[in-house]
Amino acid sequence: MKMGFYFYIVCCFLIFFSKASTTIDTISRSESLTDGKTLVSNGGSFALGFFSPDTSNSNNRYLGIWYHNDPNQTVVWVANRINPINGSTGVLKIESSGKIVLQVQNTTAVWSTNSTVSVEDPVLQLLDSGNLVLRDGNDINPENHLWQSFDYPSDTMLPGMKIGVDLRTSFDRRLSAWKNWDDPSPGDLTYGVELEGSPEMVLMKGLEKYYLTGLWIGSGFSGVRDVRSNPIFDYDFVWNETEIYFTFSLKSKSLMSRVVLNQTESVRKRYTWNPESQTWELFSMRPSDYCDRYGLCGPNGNCDYNKLPVCQCLTGFRPKWPKRWNTSEYSGGCIHIKPLNCQTGDEFITIRRVKSPAITNPWVHKTMNLKECKAECSRNCSCMAYSNLDVTGGDGSGCAMWFGDLVDIKQFQSDSDGMDLYIRVSASETEGKPSDAAYEFLAETGDVPELLRSIHISLLCVQQHPEERPSMSSVVLMLGSHNELPSPKQPGFLFYNKPFEAYPSPDNNESSSRNEISLSTFEAR
Repeated sequence: MKMGFYFYIVCCFLIFFSKASTTIDTISRSESLTDGKTLVSNGGSFALGFFSPDTSNSNNRYLGIWYHNDPNQTVVWVANRINPINGSTGVLKIESSGKIVLQVQNTTAVWSTNSTVSVEDPVLQLLDSGNLVLRDGNDINPENHLWQSFDYPSDTMLPGMKIGVDLRTSFDRRLSAWKNWDDPSPGDLTYGVELEGSPEMVLMKGLEKYYLTGLWIGSGFSGVRDVRSNPIFDYDFVWNETEIYFTFSLKSKSLMSRVVLNQTESVRKRYTWNPESQTWELFSMRPSDYCDRYGLCGPNGNCDYNKLPVCQCLTGFRPKWPKRWNTSEYSGGCIHIKPLNCQTGDEFITIRRVKSPAITNPWVHKTMNLKECKAECSRNCSCMAYSNLDVTGGDGSGCAMWFGDLVDIKQFQSDSDGMDLYIRVSASETEGKPSDAAYEFLAETGDVPELLRSIHISLLCVQQHPEERPSMSSVVLMLGSHNELPSPKQPGFLFYNKPFEAYPSPDNNESSSRNEISLSTFEAR
């Protein structure tokens, strides 16, 4: 009886040990990975092995990484995208030089890494981030990688991955879509950093720009609605002397989210994992609407999805080809209504809550304030617009200037979206516009409370009854202090059925200013 019990215990131990041994996350130089076997990351999030696309009827096999706990085993990275293996004869191993090689029948190499560093104990490890790394087994720092798959993404961006450019080496990391559902070879839809101008993220179809995010303005991209408050992920755009990249991280380790390119639909989608339904749910998509298409409204046009037609000329501009514009052919864009005259002086008007124009001839300065930015733009007759480079921190900071036509502007409705853009127009276009005067004040000072206080005092000065209006000395005192102001009453320029004299005035012995006006009543014929 005892022997049977011990035998049972030994069998259980062997079964457990055999299962544990199959979930290894590393291979060394003396080991290999063949078709039918997998590496599983330490936390069980990802697996590395050989696969065939679900919809494919061919014998093509690929080495890839997929979500281990996803019933559909969604693939996030493919090694041999261009060179599939026909049949199950693939072998992954580490050569004596430290290079990772994928071979067919241990002979022909169909894929390999470009690592040139040779170490004594190279180890290939699948991390729980989904990153496949080659490292020195004798190095106690696990962050030191000789090579990593995150530097060579396929169609999917995972948390912690950098999509961007190393400025020291010009090394460019960008996503490229699968050609189709059966073929993981690169399609013509790519997503990466646009370096032609001030950096932003760009979705390309071949060599053509298809969608731009707009400038990074501190809190997000100017062309993307604010999603900071979402419960799933945080994101950042790093731009310094050595590198420029976009990245995101999860707010909890229990969450799963990925960004993927879809060649068929020509979109970049973000999915989040629903553990209850065991499915991926769509969180966002770019382009998200008609106005996200690059340059849809032509030069100096503004795309507003809430208007018909969606394309509008910027304030101070008119359609270049009116007949074509009226037939929804917007490629010609818009031109100034009145010619600019830089020598005698132009003005700038404010366009609020917009996506920044595409920058092809950039000038940016990270520490200049908005007043200095305006002065710099005013001195250069080729400067057509300017704005803050960073809108966070109250008054904002930095300076971006645009030269030539303003392309790819999109209008937002919410104050939390987009940015304020100051565009150059003829001085005659700004005459008699109080709103522009207010924007001018803000551009000069950035002092919103002071502007609101001035408006409050102005309303006190135009109250209906002269006795209620403050004296000039009181106005001076109000402007020079921060004392609490009385609430203004009905302004005197509203229209009434009866003359003002019909309304009794309160007794007021204070000195006041009086505007004498004559009123006439009209009777219908």
